[in-house]
Amino acid sequence: MNYREAHSLPPVTLDDVRGAQKMLSGVARVTAMEGSRHLTRLVGAPVHFKCENLQRTGSFKLRGAYVRIAGLLPEERAAGVVAASAGNHAQGVALASSLLGVRSTVFMPQGAPLPKISATRHYGAEVRLHGHVVDETLAAAQEYAEATGAVFIHPFDHPDIIAGQGTVGLEILEQCPEVRTIVVGIGGGGLAAGVAVAVKALRPDVRIVGVQAAGAAAYPPSLAAGRPVSIENPATMADGIKVGRPGDVPFGIIDELVDEVRTVTEDELSTGLLLCLEQAKLVVEPAGASPVAAVLSDPGSFEGPVVALLSGGNVDPLLMQRVLTHGLAAQGRYLAVRLRLTDRPGALATLLGVLSVVDANVLDVSHVRTDPRLGLTEAEVELHLETKGPAHCAEVGQALRDAGYTVIG
Repeated sequence: MNYREAHSLPPVTLDDVRGAQKMLSGVARVTAMEGSRHLTRLVGAPVHFKCENLQRTGSFKLRGAYVRIAGLLPEERAAGVVAASAGNHAQGVALASSLLGVRSTVFMPQGAPLPKISATRHYGAEVRLHGHVVDETLAAAQEYAEATGAVFIHPFDHPDIIAGQGTVGLEILEQCPEVRTIVVGIGGGGLAAGVAVAVKALRPDVRIVGVQAAGAAAYPPSLAAGRPVSIENPATMADGIKVGRPGDVPFGIIDELVDEVRTVTEDELSTGLLLCLEQAKLVVEPAGASPVAAVLSDPGSFEGPVVALLSGGNVDPLLMQRVLTHGLAAQGRYLAVRLRLTDRPGALATLLGVLSVVDANVLDVSHVRTDPRLGLTEAEVELHLETKGPAHCAEVGQALRDAGYTVIG
């Protein structure tokens, strides 16, 4: 007996997903499937991107939210709906509610990015800012539901949500019938569970690989324990998959149908996002880039054709700037060094001349002269450099040492 059966959780079937697909006709886009030449070379077989970052509201979340709200009874619709989210689910619920003529209230953390708050309001929801972490926001939304009778729309732990997300799996099989491996990011598990239900029912030979951020990976210990396990203080830039506990309904499905769950580091997430932007010309948020990060980290372990599901593209511009810098550094294309030199006229020009010879592009220079660690005639200089890769970084470091500089960081 599997977890779902043992806990009497409602099943999600292929018929449910097909019913959701009919319901979403004319509402959700059939998003594009794009090939990746770079990943295809690495894997040695075709690799495609399923571009849910190009979905309405910028992520797959509209699918499940619409199916869930459309299935409400008339008296439930009249009471309105409420949700809690830092971004993608908020926008999905807001647009789905507007399309169905249902009043929606969305609680968001006080630190949520302004573009996501603005977009949620634009789609028609009343936005209330509460708490500094999603758990506080979630509690406020549930209190609101109890006080007002509004229906709480969970982001992943409901059969209708899972059925809606599973329509992505049907599209993948239609667009790439020869697929052998599907790679999908996992937060609470709604998307991976829905895709697994649809794909395994029609193509049980297709391998489904889930991906979590290493700093917010609740599924590996949960799968090992045979039940959902909470992790404390999940931490990752990929807020779309930063969930501390798997949902009960998706966990039972993932435990049964998903072949493997892997984790990726923050460096790997940054590199995956950078590849999407630079090679595929696709804006993808860190959570959406997690399947790409997994393929990049171990390309030889994936049997092709491979479909990497880009789940969303709602990335805050300020976060994008930081992630790109992080990704460039991870690829050896951005180098920060600190060194000491004699504080005299012409010393900085001499240093920049050394860097010019090895073709390192100086992006920023900062001086420190008053630190008590420094000698009377010393200055500390921090340089941010644009480089051409790990080999070039090593060449720059060697050139500085050969010129007599001590690199201290």
